[in-house]
Amino acid sequence: MFVGHTSIALAAKSRVPAVSLGWWMAAAFALDLLWPFFLLAGVERVTIAPGATAFTPLVFDSYPWSHSLLMACVWGICLGAIVRWRGASAGAATLVGAVVISHWVLDFVSHAPDMPLWPGNSPHLGLGLWNSVIATIVIEGVMFTVAVALYVRATRASDRVGIVAFWSFILISAAMWASGPWSPPPPSARSLAWFAMGGWLLLVWAGWADRHRHARST
Repeated sequence: MFVGHTSIALAAKSRVPAVSLGWWMAAAFALDLLWPFFLLAGVERVTIAPGATAFTPLVFDSYPWSHSLLMACVWGICLGAIVRWRGASAGAATLVGAVVISHWVLDFVSHAPDMPLWPGNSPHLGLGLWNSVIATIVIEGVMFTVAVALYVRATRASDRVGIVAFWSFILISAAMWASGPWSPPPPSARSLAWFAMGGWLLLVWAGWADRHRHARST
């Protein structure tokens, strides 16, 4: 749920404007930001199987350390503690932790039954939204549209960068997501892991754009 996770970050930012959108993006994508490191280390595994689901050719064979519900809670506590240490309020830090956990919830909705509850011998859950391209685009598209509207209503550009950087971030994110079902599959799991590292650039980009915007209430 690529723009689904972005939607959570944008909505959280509109609710707690004191915390940078970069931090909210880090929270919303925390599990995916960690996953390529585990993949490259051989700790977790993915198979590229075109047709596995209608929306993505990826089969997530094993990713308990990045994507189990238990570890999502652990990563949420860790990131919440970092944000608190960086000066955020206790309430904001708690919401950051909740946004990290929201990643598991959204993946549970979209994935095939491959979402573990904990590392080890765990049940694997998933509602399989990705089995329908139309349903995925409609549901995530509505989420994204609403979240962008909330963010724009809560913030205002301080300069031209705040306009161009933000809207280019939104448009490129939407294009990457919408083109997914029609894009060629990655050539290997290792190349996929390196491509997934680009998620770190997205959160830096979001934070940069957000620094050039301010809350409308101030």
